[in-house]
Amino acid sequence: MKNSILIVLIAAMPVLGTAQSKSNEENQRPNIIFFFTDDQAYDTQKAYGNPDVKTPNMDKLAADGMVFNRHYNSTAICMASRANVMIGQYEYKTGCNFEHGPMKPEKWKQSFPLLLKEAGYKVGFGGKFGFSIAEDRNNHKEEGEVAKSDFDFWVGGPAQTHYKTAKNKSLAKYAKAYPHSSRAYGAATIDFMRESVANKQAFCMSVFFKAPHRPVQPDPMFDHIYKDTQFRKLPNYGREAGKHLAAHSRTGRQYPRFVEWGYSEEETYQDALRKYNQLIYGVDYSIGMVLDELKKLGIDDNTVIILSSDNGYFNGSHGLGSKVLPYEESVRCPLIIADPRDKKVAKKGNTNTLSANVDIPATILDIAGVEIPKEYDGKSLLPVLDNPKKSVRTSVPITQVWGPDTTHCFSVVDQQYKYVYWYFEDTNNDLHPTEELFDLKKDPFEMVNVATDKKYNSALKKMRIKYDKQLAHWKNEGVKYNGYEKYGVLFDRELPWQQKEKTLKEGKKKVKPIRNW
Repeated sequence: MKNSILIVLIAAMPVLGTAQSKSNEENQRPNIIFFFTDDQAYDTQKAYGNPDVKTPNMDKLAADGMVFNRHYNSTAICMASRANVMIGQYEYKTGCNFEHGPMKPEKWKQSFPLLLKEAGYKVGFGGKFGFSIAEDRNNHKEEGEVAKSDFDFWVGGPAQTHYKTAKNKSLAKYAKAYPHSSRAYGAATIDFMRESVANKQAFCMSVFFKAPHRPVQPDPMFDHIYKDTQFRKLPNYGREAGKHLAAHSRTGRQYPRFVEWGYSEEETYQDALRKYNQLIYGVDYSIGMVLDELKKLGIDDNTVIILSSDNGYFNGSHGLGSKVLPYEESVRCPLIIADPRDKKVAKKGNTNTLSANVDIPATILDIAGVEIPKEYDGKSLLPVLDNPKKSVRTSVPITQVWGPDTTHCFSVVDQQYKYVYWYFEDTNNDLHPTEELFDLKKDPFEMVNVATDKKYNSALKKMRIKYDKQLAHWKNEGVKYNGYEKYGVLFDRELPWQQKEKTLKEGKKKVKPIRNW
């Protein structure tokens, strides 16, 4: 009998040892915090060369991590971009944007929060979720309504959410101490971290701030920050700096918003920039709250922090307001990754390697040691943290299929050039299929379209090839619903307008746009 018990104990010892080892390994897995702002231009931090702003905590992340100077949103509008960063796929594969439709449930299963949860991570979400998940585009629920049950911690909200904390149902308990939502999201994140640490569980928290999206309602606590600041203007500021762009760019809402939002007069421009940057300062303060708590909890050396935004913002560049269009101030935004692990490896400094919003979820999974799905278009950026000169992609496609048909276009950007193809033709309004080519190394503010310059013939041919390759990817892998099929014809450079016009009319019959998504 004694011998039998001894045999059982000896047999169990390796199993117990393996279980203990696995437990220790899980406890050592890095925590991940993903800060995601709304409408933050790439030049709104000192790390990106703006001397007028005050972003001490973002500066700290930049000093402790890697600053990506050439980070692009593959779609520069919130609904599509948020879908991109959840499932690591381009818009034409997510099938998700305003006027098009929700994300299908089977697509959502490929999202990084679900994959992390399956791998044992505790996952949390706060802020503006931004898109719906549904099988039927005409019978969808509020944004986040389906997804919230997949998270262990939820302080998210539908639609645009609110700056007043009390108006956000899931966040309301923080309203008394933190009346502005930016600070409230920081407090909620701290609660989630404390709970995770108490349970000895690795966590991933995604904080999707509303700021600095309109309406302009900055936290009064920070009214003094930019009271007397005089903000600079970028070299491409104003209507005169946009006359060389394709006429299509002036047919959407970005053009009138230059005047409507107060960028055309010096006094109103300065007021707009003060409030815009004050909203960003509120986010910065919230990030500081979280950074302080990480130290108190003793997990700052094992927590990777990612900071980015769903799109950029024109702020008057080229005489435009808002975002959406494929120009730099709209499609570029900050990306900082602060990884405190392994001090022997670089992980600090600046990199000019190309990155895209779809790379963020791939990177998060790689950080966690979770396999990246083959469906992902995104590439892990961890190799770049080890070597800033490392390239993980040769180009980024930029999709614009929202708003008036006249503004729809497809683009591709590589290490030096950006190629934009505007397909729409309307001779009565002087709109013609147009190619734009910008040499971003010599002309970072896109002041000269060199598509017709003979000196750039070889560059134009090269970029056309890259464009055609990206369009072929759309045709082969893009979804066949929510109105995305027609763009294989519309964005084909070789097809005549008559064929495109017919396809456009047929597409409108098949799919009725959801205007008030």
